[in-house]
Amino acid sequence: MPVTTLIGAPVARHDALDKVTGAARYPGDLVRPGMLHLKVIFAGRPHARIKAIDAAAALAVPGAVAVLTAADVPHNAYGLVTADQPVLCGEVVRFVGDRVALVAAESREAAEAAARLVHVDYEDLPALTDHLGALSPGAPLVHAELGSNLVYHCPIRKGDAAAALAAADIVLEGEFSTAWQEHAFLQPEAGVAYRDEQGRIVVESAGQWLHEDRRQIAEVLGLPEEQVVVRYAAIGGAFGGREDLSVQHLLALAAWRLGRPVAIVWERAESILSHHKRHPVSIRCRWGAMRDGRIVAVEATATADGGAYASTSQEVLKCLALFASGCYEVPNLHVDAYAVYTNNVPSGAFRGFGSPQAQFASEVMVTRLAHALGLDPIDLRRINLYREGSVEPTQSVLPPGVSVRACLEACLAELRSWGASEGQGLAEKNHPHLRRGVGIACGIKNLGYSFGFAEQATATVELFGEATVERAEVRIGAADVGQGTHLILRQIAAERLGLPLARVRIIADDSAEAPNAGSASASRLTIMGGRAVLDAAAAALVEWGNEERPARATVQYQAPATTPLDPVTTAGRPNYAYGYAAQAVEVEVDTGTGLVRVLRIISAHDVGRAVNRQQVEGQIEGALAQALGFTLLEQFQMRAGQVLTPGLSTYLVPTILDTPPAITPVILELADSEGPYGARGVAELPMVPFAPAVAAAIHAATGVWLSDLPFTPERVLAALRGAQRSGPV
Repeated sequence: MPVTTLIGAPVARHDALDKVTGAARYPGDLVRPGMLHLKVIFAGRPHARIKAIDAAAALAVPGAVAVLTAADVPHNAYGLVTADQPVLCGEVVRFVGDRVALVAAESREAAEAAARLVHVDYEDLPALTDHLGALSPGAPLVHAELGSNLVYHCPIRKGDAAAALAAADIVLEGEFSTAWQEHAFLQPEAGVAYRDEQGRIVVESAGQWLHEDRRQIAEVLGLPEEQVVVRYAAIGGAFGGREDLSVQHLLALAAWRLGRPVAIVWERAESILSHHKRHPVSIRCRWGAMRDGRIVAVEATATADGGAYASTSQEVLKCLALFASGCYEVPNLHVDAYAVYTNNVPSGAFRGFGSPQAQFASEVMVTRLAHALGLDPIDLRRINLYREGSVEPTQSVLPPGVSVRACLEACLAELRSWGASEGQGLAEKNHPHLRRGVGIACGIKNLGYSFGFAEQATATVELFGEATVERAEVRIGAADVGQGTHLILRQIAAERLGLPLARVRIIADDSAEAPNAGSASASRLTIMGGRAVLDAAAAALVEWGNEERPARATVQYQAPATTPLDPVTTAGRPNYAYGYAAQAVEVEVDTGTGLVRVLRIISAHDVGRAVNRQQVEGQIEGALAQALGFTLLEQFQMRAGQVLTPGLSTYLVPTILDTPPAITPVILELADSEGPYGARGVAELPMVPFAPAVAAAIHAATGVWLSDLPFTPERVLAALRGAQRSGPV
């Protein structure tokens, strides 16, 4: 690896000072005097027909300007994958957070007062709130015109799972469930919109993909895309929660219809009510193995609650199916993953994108198999883990860079430095009700777009100077949602151009000024956006050498091709790159209260090359906090289609007091052939193995397995009491 000055350096974030001093301008800070204030009328019921909307009383409120309804929307359907969600519902509402009308007024107070007076006459319809019954005959239909509640079915077949299970020396069955998870990003949705001097509709908000937001808004309004401009202010976190439109299209609609600048700022309860969540998933599976530790077959069925609209359920389902067997080479597979419509809150993208749910089940099953066979769970993993040349579930050879074994060994080496090993089950001295245990799990997650979706990123680099390059301008439409992407891209450009970092400017937050780099998702912007910037910088240097002044180059980097799965054989090349991880977790279980505390975490990752080590460590630590919430604390609840946890007082997210005192990131740098300077993505990986590692640690401490997330004290106590009735723990 060549010696570099910026690649690997823990360069300080250029936006850090503004964020900690409050100078950074988030979407809610863009509201200006003279703007109309918008207020959404939400459905408030899970399934109903709209009989009439009466806005007369609302419009009589002093300061009220307009009440927009479905009749005001030129093309009343949108969606990231499938356009099945109305901008404003005109006939049927399908979940409590559906938008029915939009009030515009001269002040926020007037908008709120008018919104309370909009009367909607509903006829309630049967609500479907149990995803496991969504495909049963006679179940209420969420989208009656479709004739079914099936969003998507992803089957994967490899070998003959039935025959292999019949011949296996041991077969274990398991049932698992995971819950909704709220993104709980720092700033709820907000933004402004107006018509500029060129007549374009400009929307300033926060999202994850400038150009996709623009496409959907233009489609809703029936405008050419060049007549819509999307700009991002500072983005207070996303985690997948800003992939779908939330307020952007509402702002655009109001500015377009009313001809005045408009603003909206959601409260936390509005955000929690209406934006999508992580999919709840129910998994039933059977795993078969031989006495020598070879896993020979996996049979699994996963059913995900997609909620009222499709969002990204189709793509999440593909990950659920693909990773049902984890990061293990299993010769025989029979997997079915289903996403179904319900009248619950929609489910969509969330950090990990189906992988944490799938591998919660697969990693627990691997550890259970090891115990049943009398083998060390580490040894069972060593026997079965992917290696270079392994064939994945879709019958293709894994992309090069299979480093899960290296991650596991690095994790174990760090664990040995603790003087600990997996298992233990020790009681804390003088506190016999406190039991400690250590669990280990591995993980895999695709990097970038999959299953034949065109994966590209475009960047423009322009060089300025006289005799030598004095400064550079990088244009790339890449959202920085708090993860530090813009700094990473500047470091890559500065390194390739041989410039000080301060002389590299980035323009990334305006769809009219920066080319399309794709979404801030799938752990892809370092590997994809970074490669586009690297190649554009190299091309600009060639132009400079040809005495172009200023020199300018635009490069569209295209990743190696992937393919959809064959509808008959289910074969295909789903991904061009994967990331790998291994984790060790030590927990303390209070057998009197059921409370689980995480004491220490080791999280080992192959990042290809750490462009900025400090940011890599920050990504690992932040994801682990989110994983801890998913595993132990966060329990978004709905009953009969109503949200029971509408605020952060009832939906509990981890605080600094919940995070363990010892988190050890272990960073491997096994260069990726496609990534810039060998870098690959890491942002989602720490989410993947954490829950099963905690489950294994709880088992090591207490002898009980938990299979329903989150592991609340009530569930831990119930498992302990059930074990006590069966025998001593």
